[in-house]
Amino acid sequence: MDLTVAAFLFQDGLLTGAIYALLAVGIVLVFTVTRVIFVPQGEFVAFSVLTMAAFQAGKTPGTLWLLVALALLALVMELGVAARDGDRGRIVRAVLVYGVAPLILAMVIVWLAPRELPLMIQAAMTLALVVPLGPVLYRVAYQPVAQGSVLVLLIISVAVHLALTGLGLVMFGAEGSRIPAFSDERWQVGPLQITGQSLLVIAASVVAIGALFWFFNRTFKGKALKATAVNRAGAQLMGISSTGAGALAFTLTAAIGALSGLLIGPITTIFYDTGFLIGLKGFVAAIIGGLVSYPLAAAGAILVGLLESYSSFWASSYKEVIVFTLILPVLLWRSLKSTHIEEDDE
Repeated sequence: MDLTVAAFLFQDGLLTGAIYALLAVGIVLVFTVTRVIFVPQGEFVAFSVLTMAAFQAGKTPGTLWLLVALALLALVMELGVAARDGDRGRIVRAVLVYGVAPLILAMVIVWLAPRELPLMIQAAMTLALVVPLGPVLYRVAYQPVAQGSVLVLLIISVAVHLALTGLGLVMFGAEGSRIPAFSDERWQVGPLQITGQSLLVIAASVVAIGALFWFFNRTFKGKALKATAVNRAGAQLMGISSTGAGALAFTLTAAIGALSGLLIGPITTIFYDTGFLIGLKGFVAAIIGGLVSYPLAAAGAILVGLLESYSSFWASSYKEVIVFTLILPVLLWRSLKSTHIEEDDE
């Protein structure tokens, strides 16, 4: 390996590491707030790319009907709880949030989908479909068992992942898709060719992580999420809704996943099941951060990206094994450094 090849591999590792950093931050966010190890995080990435590809083809994406179906299921669940408690206000909110809003969105998407729209408008439509899947999934799958053990929540996450993967195959088919790049600019820097899309990926990752830092430290809702992450019981005693915090955390992680999909879609071909492998690498990075530290998770994501890139040169057949093996020494080191606390004592 000469310096030119090493530079190419470093560029590629930094690019993929930036995407893994976004996913790792999303996984840490959900876990700290809800104790859910969110296995389906990568599905937001895949659904984002495949939804955008459907808009490019002038078709109405299956994501719309998935969102409508989940919203109707959430509406039934909300109406059942509200009727039992005699809460008329909750009934009105449920109808507006899970009934009226998805119906309006469906009509707008069906009208706009066949039209030739600018790329940025199609990207906005993609975000409008994929991001709401986060809070709706939380309401349907996680909120009813929010007080369950971490193991129960993990089992549910695996089930949700398997369901979404199967639905992805039904909605989008087995063919892979790419989407157009948001920038076609190219610059030659020595032996390296820097593309506008790669700079956009890195810049978007830095801005998104910076925005999350500002959100958690400067806004009321962000501080509420932070309080819930530090002490869920104490936050509830102070009047912070754990249900609201969970829905907000899932909304943010869905936005992170959807954004990651739009960034990575022009660079690599995405299939209906690609999200699982991408999400796992984000999970490895999150583990490096102990599932609690955002900066360490982001740094771990860069490490994972670089390790994957250089492994593809030295041992391409084993690059996935090498990346996932990284989790073993990290877990061993953390198990030796950590004091075990029973879940009931948290």
